[in-house]
Amino acid sequence: MIEIFKNGGPLMYPILFCSVIGWAIFLERLRAFAVIRRGMPPLLTQAEQKLTENRLADAALICQESASPLARIISAILKQRGASRSHLKEVADEVGSREVVSLQRYLGLLGTIANIAPLLGLLGTVLGMIEAFNTIAALGVGTPATLGGGISQALITTAAGLSVAVPMILIHRYLCSRAERLALEMEEYSLHFIDLFGRAD
Repeated sequence: MIEIFKNGGPLMYPILFCSVIGWAIFLERLRAFAVIRRGMPPLLTQAEQKLTENRLADAALICQESASPLARIISAILKQRGASRSHLKEVADEVGSREVVSLQRYLGLLGTIANIAPLLGLLGTVLGMIEAFNTIAALGVGTPATLGGGISQALITTAAGLSVAVPMILIHRYLCSRAERLALEMEEYSLHFIDLFGRAD
């Protein structure tokens, strides 16, 4: 495997770097999404309990101590005590839109990696073919042995670029769908809290 990597030429290193960064983003986002999802139900339960006891300061403190995006939404709602339901919904939407951006952290970079990995492979293909034609120019038609280096580099980098790009495209779409589902869940939780906290329009 190491020998194949070396035969792929210098572009194998940026392709490998893209793969490492892409999988690191995938694992980091999976962990972050799992923590956020697990933390939302107990946070809402605790905030509701303090709300029913009319202990708004304690509810706000719970939100301040939490790193959950939902906590920041609820905290913003609590600061609008006495406001109408429609106003609270506007506040929740405004804060929620900012929190959705935090859910999508690194996903743009992951999408970029998915796009450039096959291009790096294509560039390696071109460089390999250039090497093969330079060999032909220097030695004539030559033999398979003399042409094999350039052609091998071309095929290896192409395969490596595609091997990185295909899973990156899949995990990018998967993480985007997970982020959208989390955003919808946060919206549902915040609307539920607004129904308990806000007054009728």
